[in-house]
Amino acid sequence: MARRAPSRVVMVGTSLHTRGGISAVVASYRRAGLFTRWPIDYVESHRDGSRLAKLACALRGLARMAWLALRHPNALLHVHVASRASFWRKCAFMALGRIAGWPIVFHLHGGGFADFYDGESPRARRAIRFFLDRAACIVTVSERWSAWVRSVSANPRVVCLPNAVALARPQPVRREAALIAFVGRCEQSKGVLELIEAFADVRQAIPGARLECAGDGDLEAVADHAQVLGVANGVRVLGWVDPGHRDRLLARAAVFALPSHAEGLPMSLLEAMAAGCPVVAASCGGIPDLVVDGVNGLLVPPGDVDALARALHRLLVDRGLAERLAAEARATIARRYTAEAALERLEQLYTGLGVRRIAVPTASPVRRFQEIS
Repeated sequence: MARRAPSRVVMVGTSLHTRGGISAVVASYRRAGLFTRWPIDYVESHRDGSRLAKLACALRGLARMAWLALRHPNALLHVHVASRASFWRKCAFMALGRIAGWPIVFHLHGGGFADFYDGESPRARRAIRFFLDRAACIVTVSERWSAWVRSVSANPRVVCLPNAVALARPQPVRREAALIAFVGRCEQSKGVLELIEAFADVRQAIPGARLECAGDGDLEAVADHAQVLGVANGVRVLGWVDPGHRDRLLARAAVFALPSHAEGLPMSLLEAMAAGCPVVAASCGGIPDLVVDGVNGLLVPPGDVDALARALHRLLVDRGLAERLAAEARATIARRYTAEAALERLEQLYTGLGVRRIAVPTASPVRRFQEIS
């Protein structure tokens, strides 16, 4: 007997009130109207807080998903997955989805997944491949990540759906000539300590240069490193900031820097480009699919402090180049990385898997006439 087409989408991911890339991606979908155009139930699997709070969130999510499975025997499971704890946590949701007989969309986020896979035991790698191979579709955030998935999984159903952002409105703020901005988690994998070292080199040539770091993480380590290098008076460690504060920082900054060691397709980089801020980024993960060196930004090898310092100095000194790269960066977002473009591709995916959009009632002729008049 043929299985009926899915009547709903059950989407599993991080709480939208949690800081991080997955919540930012899902929030961009919601703002663009995905949840009002499609029958979607969103199930939270993770949140910020203590280990007990995180465990309670996961258990509540599993209980809610079990209830949805009883209520909607024909559904599509769309799971947002990153590496390590995120993957193992989502295994429980995907196992429950398989028991329910739901087709599964495995949406891969996070730049560390390849290292996570390579570092696991043979048994753990088989578990990862089990879910990849049996997914109705694997979604990646860049073509480079699609190529990696094909190298470890026999599943032919792999599609690229880049992360997306709203095209920022121009802010009524003048860019500060020597301000470098960093937005992201303050940890080694983001290259923030190497950024402090590169900034110290830049400051020898441009004494008025300043660096502002926004994001949670090991803030004390960042401040201590700046102190050791003698540039603490030029570095502000802001901690986590709300979207409005972030947007104002990107509007003020002369350069945005993201010297990560591993990435998927970072939302902070997309946001900086959408804000018309010239960018310097590490050539890792899906970043080279977004940034073309010398066209819409500058790329440097991950971990290369000297190359990072040279690129930052170049954009701070050559404002003509910086403005040209910034304009092309914003145009790149407008062409390929808007939330509307992402929704169109995601909706094609849902349609191909048999889900129908929510029907919008057609107004009667009398009501339409009243609305017009």
